[in-house]
Amino acid sequence: MPRILALDTATEACSVALYLDGEVREHFDILPRQHSQQILPMIEAILAEHGLSMMALDAIAFGRGPGAFTGVRIATGIAQGLAFAADLPVIPVSTLAALAQLGLRQYGAQQVLATIDARMDEIYQALYSADNGIMVLQGAEQVSPPEAVVVETVSNSLVGIGSGWLYRDRIAVPVSQCYPDEYPHAADIALLASVALARGEGVTAEQALPVYLRDNVAKKKHER
Repeated sequence: MPRILALDTATEACSVALYLDGEVREHFDILPRQHSQQILPMIEAILAEHGLSMMALDAIAFGRGPGAFTGVRIATGIAQGLAFAADLPVIPVSTLAALAQLGLRQYGAQQVLATIDARMDEIYQALYSADNGIMVLQGAEQVSPPEAVVVETVSNSLVGIGSGWLYRDRIAVPVSQCYPDEYPHAADIALLASVALARGEGVTAEQALPVYLRDNVAKKKHER
């Protein structure tokens, strides 16, 4: 089985994980505005803990967004740099998909509306459904005001995951349970990356690009 290092810095959370022999080990912490200082020591620590070097890995995965602009750039740059140095393929994984996978792993959710607070009175959001233990995107990832979230096919067991649900009173989509305090985890990115790698979806370091969903991230609301 492949050995995959995964990392994520797209939200206030900062995490790294190793996919080894079909199991996932993770270091996770809430570290707002400390990602650039902490992510490399976290990577070094988890590799040392399991007696591995970068050259012993088969791939590097990262949370490619959407999320905080700076955080997504940090994860992208770190993944690209490590992959280039060790000549490894890279697997970009959606942070919304990671949230949905957490919903399945932690809460047994079969359908998840994953959201991340996008600031500027908007949220990133996407619908996922479980298929053989893996959350699969239904439709497309979007960014919109909370009131504009629309889901065409909703089951009675739809679960809301992620910080966008802090606006629950403004989202018209009904959910059976709601967990607004959850963040993407590198552990779920690692698992999703293992499936993607098996499908041959790894890319080169140069091709590992972030996904922001919103092009004008630096503009204020009244400027857009």
